[in-house]
Amino acid sequence: MNNLVNKMTSFIVMDVLERANQLQREGVDIVHLEVGEPDFDVPECVSKAANAAYHNHLTHYTHSLGDPDLREEIAKLYKREYNVEVSPDQIIVTAGSSPAILLTTILLCSEGSEIILSNPGYACYSNFVLGAHGVPVYVPLNASNGFQYSVEDIKSKITDKTVGIFINSPMNPTGTLLNPSFFKELASLGIPVISDEIYHGLVYEGKAHSILEYTDNAFVLNGFSKRFAMTGLRLGYLIAPKQYMPSIQKMGQNFLICASSVAQKAGIAALKDNKEYETKMRDTYNQRRLYMLERLRNMGFIIPTDPQGAFYVFADARKFTDNSLKFAFDVLEKAHVGITPGVDFGTNGEGYVRFSYANSIERIKEGLDRIEKLIVNNYSLFTPH
Repeated sequence: MNNLVNKMTSFIVMDVLERANQLQREGVDIVHLEVGEPDFDVPECVSKAANAAYHNHLTHYTHSLGDPDLREEIAKLYKREYNVEVSPDQIIVTAGSSPAILLTTILLCSEGSEIILSNPGYACYSNFVLGAHGVPVYVPLNASNGFQYSVEDIKSKITDKTVGIFINSPMNPTGTLLNPSFFKELASLGIPVISDEIYHGLVYEGKAHSILEYTDNAFVLNGFSKRFAMTGLRLGYLIAPKQYMPSIQKMGQNFLICASSVAQKAGIAALKDNKEYETKMRDTYNQRRLYMLERLRNMGFIIPTDPQGAFYVFADARKFTDNSLKFAFDVLEKAHVGITPGVDFGTNGEGYVRFSYANSIERIKEGLDRIEKLIVNNYSLFTPH
């Protein structure tokens, strides 16, 4: 077996989800607060466009970069929301944002190349870097500064092997937004920035900024799963500097062929006709966010910074545990609620747990009631030792 695979970690939230699903098959009622998947159905315009694509037999290969109409709409989105000019020829459409990450890391990395990541941060980033024969280099983020990146800390990690800096705003798992001043400083470093903007459109406080507002030396990852509740349709994209597009297209032709033609037609509808539904989803998430924040704090969890975007609360659980993995599985097995252990997001996530509010307010209430009862009745189980 390839040694790189041995270096990779499992995606722990999927371990939790798979055990939760097993319990469900055994007849146990599980409240899912672990997985980052919208509970909404796809917008009606998306459903109609997908059905029309099937009906009209639009089920063949598309251009390897993606449907030209879809790439045009993505370019319009970045002009409309960030006032940046993106050529459709700078965009490759992928089957979700994960292949976009893979293309980017393969492009940038050679043996021993370094990519700077945050700790905590999205669990899979480091494994993409490892898969591209690169080396993940971590910058610690701390509650004391609101889990914000420090440019000075990033500078201290830069070497002659550094080929990229990974950012994510709104961030998974904390829901925090990076500051505009940080983007400006980061752009001035002259190192390619890999910006995961998958949670744009799900912002409740402040404003999400694209790295493209500050530099062209960037690779932007985005998609339709979170903002448009299209997780199963597997549709994402990468925006890259023009000089890299021939290489990216070559990799896309070989590794991906193209994204689903039907999903791409649905994506066009999402970008053109979905504003009202998108606003409704965002308002509903915000109501859940505010409810969850209040309940968790009343239960004794410490939340150093309110999430400004995405649909997660990253809560300090050290009052109850010194082992977030054990705590998460205790909550699953005893309270029948799925939550994500903070250690899934890096060593600086230990002692924290992530709650997703991508579930109905009724189920969120039920899940938090169960956790509260468990804590009250079994507090000694979770006292740090």
